[in-house]
Amino acid sequence: MSDDAENLRQAAWMNDVPAVIMNIQRQPGANIIAVTDRIKQLLPQLTGTLPNSIQVSILTDRTTTIRASVKDVQFEMMLTVGLVVMVMFLFLRNLSATIIPSVAVPLSLIGTFGVMYLLGYSLNNLTLMALTISTGFVVDDAIVMIENIVRYIEEGEPPLRAALLGSQQIGFTIVSLTISLTAVLIPLLFMSDIVGKLFREFAVTLCVTILVSAVVSLTLTPMMCSKLLKHTPAEKQGRFYRASERVFERVIAFYGRTLQVVLRFQTTTLLVALGTLLFTLLLYLWIPKGFFPIQDTGVIQGITDATQSISFPAMAERQQQLVNVILKDPAVASLSSFIGVDGTNTTLNSGRILINLKPLEERKIPASDVIRRMQPELASVSGITLFMQPVQDLTVEDRVSRTQFQYTLEDPNLDELNMLAPKMLAKLQQVPELRDVASDQQVLGLGAKLVFDRNTAFRLGITPSMIDQTLYDAYGQRQISTMFTQLNQYHVVLEVKPGFQEGPHDLSDLYIRSGTTSSSSGVVAGGTAAAPRTALNAPPVGLSAASVSGSTPGSAGAMSAGPIASSLAFPSGGQVPLSTFANVQITSVPITVNHQGQFPVVTLSFNLAPGASLGDAVKAVNKVKDEIGMPASVQAAFQGTAEAFQVSLSNEPWLILAAVVTVYIVLGVLYESYVHPITILSTLPSAGVGALLALILCRQDFNVIALIGIILLIGIVKKNAIMMIDFALEAERHEHMKPVDAIYQASLLRFRPIMMTTMAALLGGLPLALGSGMGSELRNPLGITIVGGLILSQLLTLYTTPVIYLWFDRLANRLSGQREKGSEPGLVPAD
Repeated sequence: MSDDAENLRQAAWMNDVPAVIMNIQRQPGANIIAVTDRIKQLLPQLTGTLPNSIQVSILTDRTTTIRASVKDVQFEMMLTVGLVVMVMFLFLRNLSATIIPSVAVPLSLIGTFGVMYLLGYSLNNLTLMALTISTGFVVDDAIVMIENIVRYIEEGEPPLRAALLGSQQIGFTIVSLTISLTAVLIPLLFMSDIVGKLFREFAVTLCVTILVSAVVSLTLTPMMCSKLLKHTPAEKQGRFYRASERVFERVIAFYGRTLQVVLRFQTTTLLVALGTLLFTLLLYLWIPKGFFPIQDTGVIQGITDATQSISFPAMAERQQQLVNVILKDPAVASLSSFIGVDGTNTTLNSGRILINLKPLEERKIPASDVIRRMQPELASVSGITLFMQPVQDLTVEDRVSRTQFQYTLEDPNLDELNMLAPKMLAKLQQVPELRDVASDQQVLGLGAKLVFDRNTAFRLGITPSMIDQTLYDAYGQRQISTMFTQLNQYHVVLEVKPGFQEGPHDLSDLYIRSGTTSSSSGVVAGGTAAAPRTALNAPPVGLSAASVSGSTPGSAGAMSAGPIASSLAFPSGGQVPLSTFANVQITSVPITVNHQGQFPVVTLSFNLAPGASLGDAVKAVNKVKDEIGMPASVQAAFQGTAEAFQVSLSNEPWLILAAVVTVYIVLGVLYESYVHPITILSTLPSAGVGALLALILCRQDFNVIALIGIILLIGIVKKNAIMMIDFALEAERHEHMKPVDAIYQASLLRFRPIMMTTMAALLGGLPLALGSGMGSELRNPLGITIVGGLILSQLLTLYTTPVIYLWFDRLANRLSGQREKGSEPGLVPAD
């Protein structure tokens, strides 16, 4: 009897040191950082009760990368605020005028924090990303308000009257901008799939920030303008002001001259606008599609897969060989690994390795490149394969597979499934878009089938239950007792000596007590009963010792496979060799049969090849399925991330269309027109072209984050058209100007605020696009989409919007003229 682990067929290591690994997960709804901080506070108290020989250390802390990611987002948000304030100062060239919109930013963010607290939201990657991108939005309303008030002050109006006139004139424009921008996010709020659930906090946070900024711009901003702004004659301004004013005047004059040229070629401009729409559709169909960007969280998950007939000692040896190779990589900080059948590993030939990488600034390369660098060395370890994938913060997986994306084959006929799955696996391994293709099919295990003569066993007084109990005593690690001491309790576990567990031939050394006078069963190996061992139950950390058995080695001959004697005589209660009435048949059997629902299933998993998109991989897998020609009984489908990608891909056009229709309805109600909303929405194709081209140039696929950027662009780029059309309509109604003169004047008057708001929004997305810190992979597509869309749309819509406005004005006049003619009495048909 000796101290040892309670289960000798489970093992775990920290790096290459045996250890007991404890995984801690937070409860749903709990804050992971708060939970981790509380655990760290309790660790000294807990470790103080353990023996000095036991060392407790934190092996993997997921909050390290979360904290770093949040810190990077906070830096990007502060950088965005600084860039936006700088833009406002360069355009306004007045410290007082710059302070006013600068106040709108913290007030809007503070108001948003209050609403987030009431809604139970936390500061996470998504909400911080919403706050960062909203920094470029919240100043838009204040910029438009200040610029209009400053224009009245420069015309000689007193500050108070200028604030009243400017806010009265621009108030409806700000309401239109705010409502239309929040309307864009409405479809996202009501999405029922996984994208809607994940980004609901993002959308709500962004909506609240925009609404709070509108309230600030309509109330606080005019009041501050009336108190802080004063008219300063041009001759009293500084050199910087006068020089920059000349630059602005020259730019506006150049824009006016070029706009006059464009207005003379309206048909060509309309064709350009139509061409951008068609080009947007072509780019959307051509660009590679994805789901979520692959994040570098500093942690790599590995699943080991050995031959299906491997023993536990051999599995432990090969697992350690892989560990030794991994620890040699300069990017690896530490790792944990474990093998053995439990709730995670369902078979003996599989194991887990969790690799902790050094900080990104030390290793210099992303986790995906680290995986590719280690694979050649790991492939040299014979008899075992390691499948690796970066651990993701944002995931929709509901199962753990060897690699990242899953494809399942489900069939009620297990034999048919076992025949088709290897064919599918072999075909997928030849697809260039896929890497590390693996299968969870386990049908090549070795099984020992014990066949016994019931009649002979019955004459010896041996029942099937006694045989079962004897086998369990010998190999099942049965707990037979518990020993209590003053401090601890010890489980007593019964088993035969490890030397009698080497193979099926060791069954010949088992003896069963015969006779009908006793109902007890016993196990004897080599003629001597096996002794129990004890397993220490507490404390649970760091104990490992070899088991000691009191058995004496006996013969290890193979069990006879020949005919069983028909007449045997043993004393009542004596020991009967198991080989007397039973033999062993070695067969090939599945070591596990997975089910999905009620039917057997095989899961094929894969990673993406470098440069390949998930959309390309999905098309390739479907093509292979069609080439094989699956029977009707086989249900083939993607699971997890790949399944969510397919749902998201089918919903993307409808989501964009819903956003456009929602904005059209809102603008139609605000303007009481069917035509003007179309003019405003005509700015969208140019933004779409710019966004998709930027993604292609940056080698990014069109994923869910980029889709959110496209939706935000719908709300951003229409601001240019809204400001132009509002002033043009006012000039037509109150000053009775012709449409061409009204839109020309509105374009020149609104040029400066359009440039200011566009630059503010563009610089709000620039830190996200250029970020390279922890978790930046999730934010990059959003920034790239917004920056690329704004640059191109700014260049095109300044010219296309006036032309489209005039074209729709002529169309509306023709339609109204036909209606007037149709309403004349002489044209009404007689009954």
